[in-house]
Amino acid sequence: MTTYDVINPATEEVARSVELSSLEATDRAVAAAADAYESWREVAPADRALLLRRFAAAVDADIENLAQLEVVNAGHTIGNARWEAANVRDVLTYYSAAPERLFGKQIPVAGGINVTFQEPLGVVGVIVPWNFPMPIAGWGFAPALAAGNTVVLKPAELTPLTAIRLGELAREAGLPDGVFTVLPGKGSVVGERFVTHPAVRKVVFTGSTAVGKRIMAGCADQVKRVTLELGGKNSNIVFADADLEAAALAAPGGVFDNSGQDCCSRSRLLVEASAYDEFMAHFEQAVTDFRVGDPSSPATEMGPLISAAHRGSVAGYVDGANVAFRGTAPEGPGFWYAPTVLTPTSTSSRDFAEEIFGPVVSVVPFKDEAEAIAIANDTNYGLSGSIWTENLGRALRVSRAVEAGNLSVNSHSSVRYSTPFGGFKQSGLGRELGPDALAAFTETKNVFISTSAATAG
Repeated sequence: MTTYDVINPATEEVARSVELSSLEATDRAVAAAADAYESWREVAPADRALLLRRFAAAVDADIENLAQLEVVNAGHTIGNARWEAANVRDVLTYYSAAPERLFGKQIPVAGGINVTFQEPLGVVGVIVPWNFPMPIAGWGFAPALAAGNTVVLKPAELTPLTAIRLGELAREAGLPDGVFTVLPGKGSVVGERFVTHPAVRKVVFTGSTAVGKRIMAGCADQVKRVTLELGGKNSNIVFADADLEAAALAAPGGVFDNSGQDCCSRSRLLVEASAYDEFMAHFEQAVTDFRVGDPSSPATEMGPLISAAHRGSVAGYVDGANVAFRGTAPEGPGFWYAPTVLTPTSTSSRDFAEEIFGPVVSVVPFKDEAEAIAIANDTNYGLSGSIWTENLGRALRVSRAVEAGNLSVNSHSSVRYSTPFGGFKQSGLGRELGPDALAAFTETKNVFISTSAATAG
């Protein structure tokens, strides 16, 4: 048996040791999921809906425990962790309505009746990252289960604790054995087996673009379905006609939330040149006031980074860069890093072009709307972003012109369980959440029934 020590990022202490799934254990779990699929897909829609509602209720009753686990598991602030646990409940509740509303179509044709059915795929492998272990798990397993699939879920090696608990809650809610299985383990073992195992009909992956490309290439060998939510290098565009103080006060949350470990982080801050000085004065005060510290305290706005290795990676982008100002962070144990604001002299600088995945933002001025759009689109990514302006026409023009899947105007809100989420370009493939996500977990079957008298009898 191989175990892994889960480290509390705020204290550097061992939180728990977790057994890692082997290749053999993964194969057994996939086989069990394939067996369970044969009966799960036949469960009456109302009964499947009821089980998902029971699962949601079990999560709801356990929100505080899940949140406290995530504080230890991933260093998330307690406020964020409570929201994340509640998001799992809400996503399950939302998709619990789907089994009874997964409609096909009747299409008018000559000579008979033509109907379509939305058939489940089979076993779905869900691979979850370490930055948002709970909600991203729910975005994968809830619609998959609702559509009649079974799920094997691999949490990130660094952050398995809340996924393990969600698996326990699923069993407590009455989901049959094999329908939802959590497999802690290495990506090179469990995740890779999801890609190569012929019984896994779809892989849902959230993580880096580099790994996503490898998963997509591996799945291509079997023409296996994939949904990929990958990296981002997102722009926060502030025009001179915006409420500059409001934009500046909101900007730290847009980039430093979850310690910047967020593919939706607005880590490129574009400010119209005529408003640059005024904005930066407000922004410096907002960064100075941003509270970094003990993630279990309700007053804390930012906790630690996930690991010492990741802190070193983030610091590597700042070393030698032009630092305008910084916030503060605790000293002593913990993988702390102070919120940092850079002012690069070129949009080709490494900190401006690459995804840092930490509490670092690069600020550049722009002269007009066209230049702002050009800078925002000058990236291989296209996941998210924000636009700050009081001009409705400009908000609509820029929203349509920026190449990103999720944009907010006068806000940094990217995610709602009832609306689609996903990226353009190398930020991913497919959409999660919202009513259309179910289609990604089904195949359309077309059936023609002849009513011709010549063929009757």
